[in-house]
Amino acid sequence: MKKIFAILLLTVTALGFAQTSEINWVSFQDALVIQKKAGKNAKPIFMDIYTVWCGPCKLLDRTTFVDEEVVKKINSEYIAVKFNGEGSDTINYLGKKFTNPNYNPSRKGRNATHELTDFFELQGYPSLFILNNKGEKIKTLIGYRTAAELLKEL
Repeated sequence: MKKIFAILLLTVTALGFAQTSEINWVSFQDALVIQKKAGKNAKPIFMDIYTVWCGPCKLLDRTTFVDEEVVKKINSEYIAVKFNGEGSDTINYLGKKFTNPNYNPSRKGRNATHELTDFFELQGYPSLFILNNKGEKIKTLIGYRTAAELLKEL
């Protein structure tokens, strides 16, 4: 019985160490609140604008956003946001309200474009933005990036 317990304990411990950490994603609205509360000491926002049908967006999630160095860098230096560019969130940003008035919840693939993506002048998916501690866009990356490529940009 002791051997079984020891093997089980070692297996659980090994699995715990094998798990990769994850990026601490929050909603855009929550990120803006976090920045406001932190004031001058606020971290910039790293924002991934994606869609549910976008292949390169899914590839980012499966490869780049699980890389240990990327996770560590984004979690330590940014407030991480995932935003569906065709979703139904209501966003209050820079004194304006952004919605997706033509959003259709019954659609499984492509949907209407969110007003915030138009405001950001989105040119394609995925789009990665960095917003300064005032919430203003300071950098845009369009398209898939490997972990090494993204780390160079950050």
